[in-house]
Amino acid sequence: MTRLTVLYGHPTDAVEFDRYYQNVHIPLAKKMNGLLGWTIGKCETAVPGEKPPFYMIVGLYVESRKAMEAILETPEGRATVADVGNFATGGVTFVYDDEQVLIPCSLT
Repeated sequence: MTRLTVLYGHPTDAVEFDRYYQNVHIPLAKKMNGLLGWTIGKCETAVPGEKPPFYMIVGLYVESRKAMEAILETPEGRATVADVGNFATGGVTFVYDDEQVLIPCSLT
């Protein structure tokens, strides 16, 4: 399985980032077909009081990088990627990896 990890830097206005992400970006991104999984998490450090290196981490799961690239080339994928510049004032980094699951998560 391939994961596209999206690392969002700290926004200039966290409240506005959260509002826009929840109300605009997520509904837009949900229009993309073919994702096998999607996770979102706000970052915390292991040391209380330290600022984490990123504000939010998002994981998008697909069969392969080729599959993710095909999703991103659809009109819905292009619109989702284009929207990132509307709210990611702290910058954004995209990283692919081929994930190997050592212990499956079964929290559901």
